[in-house]
Amino acid sequence: MANGDDAGFMPRWKLKTSGVIAPDERLPAGHTVLAGIQHVVAMFGSTAIAPILMGFNPNIAILFSGIGTLIFFLCVRGRVPSYLGSSFAFIAVVIAATGYAGSGPNPNIPVALGGIIAAGVLYTVIGLIVQGAGYRWVERLMPPVVTGAIVAAIGLNLAPVAVKAVSGAALDTWIGLLTVLAVGLVAVRAPGMIGRLPVLIGGLVGYLAYYLCANVMGLGKAIDFSGVATSSWIGLPSFTAPVFEWNAMLLIAPVAIVLVAENLGHIKAIGVMTGRNLDPYIGRAFIGDGVATMLSAAGGGTGVTTYAENMGVMAVTRIYSTLIFVVAALVAIVLGFSPKFGALILTIPGPVIGGLTIVVFGLIAATAGRIWVENGVDFSSSRNLITVGATLTVAAGDLTLKLGGMTLGGIGTATFGAILLYHLLGKGRDQA
Repeated sequence: MANGDDAGFMPRWKLKTSGVIAPDERLPAGHTVLAGIQHVVAMFGSTAIAPILMGFNPNIAILFSGIGTLIFFLCVRGRVPSYLGSSFAFIAVVIAATGYAGSGPNPNIPVALGGIIAAGVLYTVIGLIVQGAGYRWVERLMPPVVTGAIVAAIGLNLAPVAVKAVSGAALDTWIGLLTVLAVGLVAVRAPGMIGRLPVLIGGLVGYLAYYLCANVMGLGKAIDFSGVATSSWIGLPSFTAPVFEWNAMLLIAPVAIVLVAENLGHIKAIGVMTGRNLDPYIGRAFIGDGVATMLSAAGGGTGVTTYAENMGVMAVTRIYSTLIFVVAALVAIVLGFSPKFGALILTIPGPVIGGLTIVVFGLIAATAGRIWVENGVDFSSSRNLITVGATLTVAAGDLTLKLGGMTLGGIGTATFGAILLYHLLGKGRDQA
């Protein structure tokens, strides 16, 4: 059978100590724990940074990333190796929906949570349809030219936020640029596993540089560690209940479309990496991700998605056992119950976060190019050119549509606009 032992709800993981470890195989217990911790390190940089960029509590985001990974594990019946971390696709729409200023706690988190739940509901419904009818209709509705345009639109819409974050004092600008350089050097030049953690290590370089300049040399506002000192090691995080407002829900819900395209690509890639046909689990993966997103937002966490960082670790280690993600999820849950750990994350200086956002938001936009190249999108086609050009301009200019008493922001307008425009244009003379 293509997917190993499908007789039971879960695989019967066979012990294996060397070579490629398949999804339905396992390492000895000690090695499994170490491999799981390695995946926590891989996901940590992005999963902790994403909530900070939106003004969310990083402790809660990390806690629900672990819970969400366990939900995903159960939904795919333990047969798809993947970790669910904070999704960057939500950042632009959450900032737009809440009017977040870019630093400190977001006072309008409840409104954003209602919108994220709406995205999770839409995502889950799409998963249920895919489970019953297959996934080909998703590819027809959102071909690569449209998917790429939507992804690029998110990155471009975020650009002003990233630039503003490093445009304060001169020290802020230089620390931000140093952080960008550090992330790039780690990603391009660092060997082995270190090269898989550019956000984490690049952020650490920026953090240390800011500490030296501000706390030691007195060139800027010093990092305040008092919150870390007064926080307890173990404690319940402060959960937040969602508030449902139509404007925010309409603005944030379309992100589900991006998550569908992202998750579909990830599942396909994991299938190639493992040599397994994972197509039968695509619908289940969407449902797992959607349910995990709803549960996370119900308690104050971010929307979640499958993580390319963890796919990179699997590619390097050739360990695909799904059990290591159970370990990673449990470790993340433990970290989520440490207020001191969360307080330490919150000491990250604004300029460092700004530098990371420049890289991360830029990579979101650049991912569109990768989608177009890998799928051979033909830009000699007027239909493709107009669809992409109009979508990117709408997103970059943050075009807002008012529909009665509801408002659709730039990301939502670009998302729905890209899908509708592409199909309304149909095949022209240059595609006949």
